[in-house]
Amino acid sequence: MIEPTTLARPYARAAFQFAVDDGAVDAWHRALETLSAVVVDPTVAEVLDDPASTAAQRAGTVSAVLGDDMPAGITQFVSVMAENHRLALASEVAALFAELKSALDAAANVTVTSAFDVPSAILEQLSTSLTSKLGKTVDMTVETDPSLIGGAIIRAGDMVIDGSVRGRLHKLATALKS
Repeated sequence: MIEPTTLARPYARAAFQFAVDDGAVDAWHRALETLSAVVVDPTVAEVLDDPASTAAQRAGTVSAVLGDDMPAGITQFVSVMAENHRLALASEVAALFAELKSALDAAANVTVTSAFDVPSAILEQLSTSLTSKLGKTVDMTVETDPSLIGGAIIRAGDMVIDGSVRGRLHKLATALKS
């Protein structure tokens, strides 16, 4: 089965290219975030899941909920997604669009998952270090996961640094099995 992110990627790239060409990246970002919230609304989801509804009906419902205060081209974008039965991927499209926007803004989205709360001084040092390593400003999200036992996992795009005790134990177990 194909991953939703894989299916959403062409839509995100097309929307991003259109937004860049139109000079409306921020407006499209907001519109896609709104679209992702609209398609999960129970009333809208009922229309989207109805096999008797046509692509035009699905697109019309979503466009009506979005309203007229949307950037140029969003209605057509919704229509294309509806025709291809991809409106359910709106949140993946919005997330991928946000990644492309971050790359354009020269910012890296970094997620730090730690076993315990990380002091702000350590986060500042980590942010400074990652900024120099990645060559971009860093937008950091911090999460806690006690199952890591200790240490942290840092994710920045495709780069993953696993410094967790759980990760080290897994490596050790794999080495011992070999």
